Amino acid sequence: MNYTLNQLKIFLKIVQTESVTRAAVELNLTQPAVSIQLKNFQDQFDIPLTEVVRRKIYITDFGREIAESAENILNQVYAINYKTMAYKAHLAGRIKFSVVSTGKYVMPFFLADFMKRHPGIELQMDVANKNKVMQSLENNEVDFALVSIVADSLNFEKLDLLQNKLFLVGKTNLGKGTSPEGIFKDLPLIFREKGSGTRQIMERFIEQNKISVLKKMELTSNEAVKQALLAGLGYSIMPLIGIRNELHNKELQIIPIAGLPITTTWQLIWLKGKKHSPVAQAFLSHLKKDKSKIVNSNFSWYEAY
Repeated sequence: MNYTLNQLKIFLKIVQTESVTRAAVELNLTQPAVSIQLKNFQDQFDIPLTEVVRRKIYITDFGREIAESAENILNQVYAINYKTMAYKAHLAGRIKFSVVSTGKYVMPFFLADFMKRHPGIELQMDVANKNKVMQSLENNEVDFALVSIVADSLNFEKLDLLQNKLFLVGKTNLGKGTSPEGIFKDLPLIFREKGSGTRQIMERFIEQNKISVLKKMELTSNEAVKQALLAGLGYSIMPLIGIRNELHNKELQIIPIAGLPITTTWQLIWLKGKKHSPVAQAFLSHLKKDKSKIVNSNFSWYEAY
């Protein structure tokens, strides 16, 4: 056996995502590179780790046992690294986040200074729709989640970070409208997938204003919706945070309409009563101390809308 830590990491990610393509995306590698490493890893075993049926990869029982061992090995390696950093009096460890898709435009700014001050910290951040984010938090798979809407619950604690504004957006400005019923007539609307927080907000607005949607499309990411808007396929209610450059370059337009923008709040949430690691506790202290400075430095452009 002559497998590498990199091969263990890649194989574990393939098992977790059940996809070579998704594993490559999450590891910031090309698909061929991941496929080659999977083959090199498999060549060291006489028993198949995976099998491909109709172009879909399946993990064998043996492969899942190897993945469990790989995870244990990698955790031990991380522990060695953390202990080394701790011995040098540096804050070290892993911090895990799950953020909703538009949260990727928010969370990095609240992490940047903290990560620079503590190079011994490893960051893991998963981007998904709201339902998956909440599930990962409820399963205690992450330290924190970033969401813009969450039902009142005794199970979570929170820290408000930033206002979230949602506008009707399209490639062409339809002109100022005062009646949602009038401006939405025959308007092709683009929705996020079910489970998305943005979709929930959009559907609530449509229901409250008794709007009939005649033409409807559904796309599975904020970026996909944005590209559809840029192509002129339709209009959507979108968070302002994700379209800064497109508005600046006049590629997209905010359409003024009664009842918009809808305003929510980006919230960092965690399980109530959770015993935070030293790294997670340090991050919370950093946010409470520097939150206003981070907002003023990175989101002052928000006030123009």
